[in-house]
Amino acid sequence: MSSSKLGRSTAIVSYITILGCLIAITMNMEPKHAFARFHARQAFGTHLIYHSLAIYLNLTNVDNVMVWGVLWVVYLGAILYGFVGAFNNREGLLPGLGAKFQKWFTFIP
Repeated sequence: MSSSKLGRSTAIVSYITILGCLIAITMNMEPKHAFARFHARQAFGTHLIYHSLAIYLNLTNVDNVMVWGVLWVVYLGAILYGFVGAFNNREGLLPGLGAKFQKWFTFIP
């Protein structure tokens, strides 16, 4: 069994809400798998950006349905892109910030 297949379940869990991402990070503490680490960083960055923007939009009282719709569609698209990649044993960077997530979140084991 390759190392990517060993970390596959952890990688998939990381895309299931931000709580799932935190669980996946702890799951990858002892048997460290590069595949799971890659997807945990991508998922953590995606969840962090989405929740940060959502909090900002709430605090600034943005009630525009179009803005919220675009935010939700981009978030859902990024999560699905990463989830399908993890399910298919692929390490594909998310378009845009994927490479930055790998650099910024080096604290994720």
